[in-house]
Amino acid sequence: MPSVLPSTPDTQTPPLTPPEAGWRKARTAPSLQEVYASIRVPAQSASFWRKLLAFWGPGLMVAVGYMDPGNWATDIAGGSRFGYTLLSVILISNLFAMLLQHLAAKLGIVTGRDLAQACRDHFSKPTAMVLWFLCEIAIAACDLAEVIGSAIALNLLFKIPLTWGVVLTILDVMVVLLFQNKGFRVLESIVAGLIVLIFGCFLYEIIVSNPDWFGILGGLVPRPEVVTTPGMLYVAIGILGATVMPHNLYLHSSIVQTRQIEQTEGGKRMAIKFATIDSTVALFLAFFVNAAILVTAAAAFHKNGHHEVADINQAHALLAPVLGAGAASIVFAVALLASGQNSTLTGTLAGQIVMEGFLNIRLKPWLRRLITRGIAVVPAFIVTLLYGEKGTGELLVLSQVILSLQLSFAVVPLVMFTSSKAKMGVFVNKIWVQVLAWVVSAIIIALNVYLLYETFFG
Repeated sequence: MPSVLPSTPDTQTPPLTPPEAGWRKARTAPSLQEVYASIRVPAQSASFWRKLLAFWGPGLMVAVGYMDPGNWATDIAGGSRFGYTLLSVILISNLFAMLLQHLAAKLGIVTGRDLAQACRDHFSKPTAMVLWFLCEIAIAACDLAEVIGSAIALNLLFKIPLTWGVVLTILDVMVVLLFQNKGFRVLESIVAGLIVLIFGCFLYEIIVSNPDWFGILGGLVPRPEVVTTPGMLYVAIGILGATVMPHNLYLHSSIVQTRQIEQTEGGKRMAIKFATIDSTVALFLAFFVNAAILVTAAAAFHKNGHHEVADINQAHALLAPVLGAGAASIVFAVALLASGQNSTLTGTLAGQIVMEGFLNIRLKPWLRRLITRGIAVVPAFIVTLLYGEKGTGELLVLSQVILSLQLSFAVVPLVMFTSSKAKMGVFVNKIWVQVLAWVVSAIIIALNVYLLYETFFG
C-alpha cells in the first residue's frame, strides 16, 4: 500500500505556472492543499501492478456519483416500463462519462489546476461567479438526493419516519470529518468498501430475480424506438441526466493531484495513463450497479405486469412478494443506505473543491459541510413533513433535473481547456478526441434541454 507522506513545502507545493503558458495568472495554491501530493507513487520503472495500485482510488470516488440515490428512480422506471430496452442508454451514458472523466483527470494532472481553478483563471469574474453559483446549486441538488435516499433507506430498514431520517442525515457531517482527518487513503478505502457492499447487494438481487439473460444482451444493443417513442425517450434522457454528474468533473480534476508524481512529461503521461485506467474500471463497476437496478426492475416488475413502478418505495414494497425472496427488500434498502453515505463522502469533497477553486476562499471543513447539508436538509424536511413519500419522490426527480441543467456548464469549459494547445502543451487533445468530445457535449446539451422542456412544459 502506498504510504502517505508528511506535508513539506518541497512535496506539497506545485511549481508555479507562468502566466504566458496559456493562463492569465500563476498558481498560488494547489487544489485540496491539505492532501496535495500526499500519496507516493513508484518510479516509472516499477511494475505495472505496483503503479496501478498507487493510482487506484480516485476513480472509485468518482464512480460513487454514478450510482447515487438520484440514479435509482430513473433506472427503476426504465426497467419496470420498458424491460431491458434502456440498458443500451446506461451503457452509452457510461461511455460518455469515461471520456469526460479522462479529460478531467488529464486537466488536473497536466496543469496542476482543478476545473474550478481553471474556470476562475480563464473567464471574467462575473462569468466565473455565475459558473460558481450554478455549480453550488448542482452540489446542493446532489446533496438533496443523498439526504432523501438516506432518509428513505433508514425508513425502510428501521421504520424511522422520513422527517426524522432527514434530520439524522445532519450527523453525516461528523462522520465525514472523522474520515477526512484519518488521511486520504482511508477515505478511498471506505468508499471502496461501500462500493463492494452495493455491488454484492445487487449481485444478489440479479440472482434472485432470475432475469432473461438473452433479453439483457439484446437490451445492450441500441434500438431506434428509444428515440422514436416519446415516453421511452423521456426516461432515457432522465437516465443520461442522472448518470453524468457535473460535480464529478470538478472532483476528479482535483483528487488525481493527491498522487506525488514527477513533474516531467514522462511522469505526467504515466499519471494520465493510470488515472484513466482507474476511472474507466471504476465506471464499469458503476455501470454494473445501474444496469443491475434496471435489470432487477425489469425481471421483477415488467415481466410480472407491474409497469408503473417508478420510485424507490414502490420498488422496495414489491420486491419481496414478487420475487418470493424475503431478503430481497432488505438487501435493496442496505444498498440504498450505502449509496447515500458514499455520495455524502464525495459530495463533501466536491463542495470544498468548488468553493476554494472559484472563490479562493478556505472555510473550515465542518462549516462548509454544515452549510451544504443545511441547504439540502431544509427543503427535504419541509416536503417530507407536508407531503410524505410522494413529495420526496418528486423532490428526488427535481434534483436530477437541476443536475441536468448544470451539466453543460461543466462539460463545455472542460472540453475547451483540454483542447487548448496553450493550456495543455504537448498533452492537448488529439483532433479525433476533440471532435468526439464536442459531439458528446452537443448530445448531452441537446438531450438535457429536451428533458428540461418536457419536464416543465411537456
